[in-house]
Amino acid sequence: MTSRALPALASDDARLLETVGAALELAARRAGASLACRPGCTECCIGPFPISALDAERLRRGLAELEAQAPGRAAAIRERANAAVVALSVDFPGDAGAGVVDDDAPAADAFFARHEKEPCPALDPRTGWCELYRHRPTACRTFGPPMRIEGQDLPPCRLCFVDATPAAVEAARTELPVGELEERLESRARESGHPSPTLIAFALARP
Repeated sequence: MTSRALPALASDDARLLETVGAALELAARRAGASLACRPGCTECCIGPFPISALDAERLRRGLAELEAQAPGRAAAIRERANAAVVALSVDFPGDAGAGVVDDDAPAADAFFARHEKEPCPALDPRTGWCELYRHRPTACRTFGPPMRIEGQDLPPCRLCFVDATPAAVEAARTELPVGELEERLESRARESGHPSPTLIAFALARP
């Protein structure tokens, strides 16, 4: 993908995120007090998970913006990402050199379990805030309330709906209708050279 095409991808991605945001606003209203998500809560920021090429492109775009505004903070993210790549590469289920994870590999579940306490490089360890919040992956955005994505019912965060009945959880479940659009953008992001699926650390580390 040419550098001229990347701004168009960013524009289309912004529209995708608007749709995601609207769905999450509805989910939050349905959840009410059962939704424990608050600034500074890092429950969903610990432990690696696969992200798409579109997520990776968005994260890199966010890091580039941060480098222009606050180079020190951006450098700290790079350092944390580089350290995480070293730690994660030892038993990486896939091509560690390219950063492509095979999350269907027999060793993948054991890998993610072994590294379940590895913090996200974008997480500021001092404040507990995400440094790339506006550019975070879709999975980060949809973690918390019970969601239905591509026909799959995802459970709420373990800190949410603690005392709720199964019926209350289902009443709050919200559909995320972005599959076709996200798939098109994912294909275009792959053309830009981003490996997929990958991990946040590999997306943010220095080449």
